[in-house]
Amino acid sequence: MARPSTIVLFHSAYGLRPAVHAAAERLRAAGHEVHVPDLYEGRTVESVEEGRALKDEIGTDELLVRAVRAVAPLSARGLVYAGFSLGGAIAQNLALGDTEARGLLLLHGTSDIAEDAATDGLPVQLHVADPDPFEPHDWLNAWYLRMGRAGADVEVYRYQGAGHLYTDPELPDYDEQAAERTWQVALAFLAEL
Repeated sequence: MARPSTIVLFHSAYGLRPAVHAAAERLRAAGHEVHVPDLYEGRTVESVEEGRALKDEIGTDELLVRAVRAVAPLSARGLVYAGFSLGGAIAQNLALGDTEARGLLLLHGTSDIAEDAATDGLPVQLHVADPDPFEPHDWLNAWYLRMGRAGADVEVYRYQGAGHLYTDPELPDYDEQAAERTWQVALAFLAEL
């Protein structure tokens, strides 16, 4: 039987919304220890445009510094990094820089990959809408190849007709069927780590 994971779950550009806490509770109910850093320090937004503006106001470098600070006390535990959209990009950057990472769960988002990125078979699972204006097919195909070259063991699940943040029941993108399927597959992934 696999041991429970310590998971750091990063929010999307909307901020630390109820859907992120609900996801954390779902993961805790499966036996995992889950941490949900608030990279926006209490601020949330109502639209993707406001989220982009807030992300730009804070700056990508500062968001990464805040994320590193949040995981520093946990880093000796062999973390599983996870995130929603922007949070997925942050989780990916941290996981690829952590030689002790146990896994990477990406929900709705990826990030660019440094040419020298290397990992020793890091298990990675991506769940993404199909099509997704923020994760177009050409980008995802190139991302998949780069992750493979970096040594990651990647699985990609695409959900036709779903909106970008289809797991958040408070957003117009929500797709209940796709969200439930995502959580079933993700929980099985986490159970195998």
